[in-house]
Amino acid sequence: MEDVTFIILTKNEEINLPQCIKSIKGFAKRVVVVDSGSTDNTCAIAKKMGADVYVHEFENYARQFNWGIDNTNIATKWTFRLDADERLTPALCKELSQIMKQHVDDDVNGVTMEAWLYFMGRKIKHGCHNKRKLMLFKTGIGRIEDRKMDEHTILSKGRSVSCKERFIHYDFKDMTHWVNKMNWYATREMQDYIEFITSANQTDINKKNDKGISSQRAKKFGIYYKFPMFSRSWLLFIYYYIFKLGFLDGKEGFVFHWMYHRWYRALVDAKILEQQKYNRPFEKTGDLK
Repeated sequence: MEDVTFIILTKNEEINLPQCIKSIKGFAKRVVVVDSGSTDNTCAIAKKMGADVYVHEFENYARQFNWGIDNTNIATKWTFRLDADERLTPALCKELSQIMKQHVDDDVNGVTMEAWLYFMGRKIKHGCHNKRKLMLFKTGIGRIEDRKMDEHTILSKGRSVSCKERFIHYDFKDMTHWVNKMNWYATREMQDYIEFITSANQTDINKKNDKGISSQRAKKFGIYYKFPMFSRSWLLFIYYYIFKLGFLDGKEGFVFHWMYHRWYRALVDAKILEQQKYNRPFEKTGDLK
């Protein structure tokens, strides 16, 4: 086992959690599950599989994860951010072990990696963003930035390195759950956008502590949102489905790119338009039901 604690946030994840924990068995020294009020067997499954379970009311992903960092007595050298619908492969665990040993006492304090996305059971090989995600970091040095959407892990010092191997993002839940999740995300995305354009947070895209994050935000707020509302979702779909070859992934690829790049982004625009028209106070988004 490696000297690493995994933090997994859950809410009704009895379908996904067993495979998630199974994928890190023998690799993780400790597994912490922070649950936000599951009504299924999530907590019982987590305990049965050896995880330490904590229950805490959900505000947003960043605050929930940071609560886990601060309140679950992590004593390992490393901490790992893992979602219940994500899992590691044996090859990735082997590579991570080598990286952790190599950088135990230097200024490399984080490790980024990419995912293989599975949608409707199919591995999506084309047209995905393939954004790198900082998931492993030295305990006490990494935290998630407090944002409603698109939150990243930030290191307080040092630098990060990248893995060649990928983790797996595979959600076993159905399309109804996926659509509900996208609707929930769209509300948070709208709030994040409105707060950005109406506050001093516009300087956020120029953060110097992580060039990758700054680049991603500059593209989203400095390029994507500059295109006309509703037209931009069409452009995004055409770019990823046609020019990035998303059509090569068959029917599942079409559904993914249409629903994520066209439908979801149009839904975000609709919520932005509604907010601009009525200027309603933001309601607490809470956890996904």
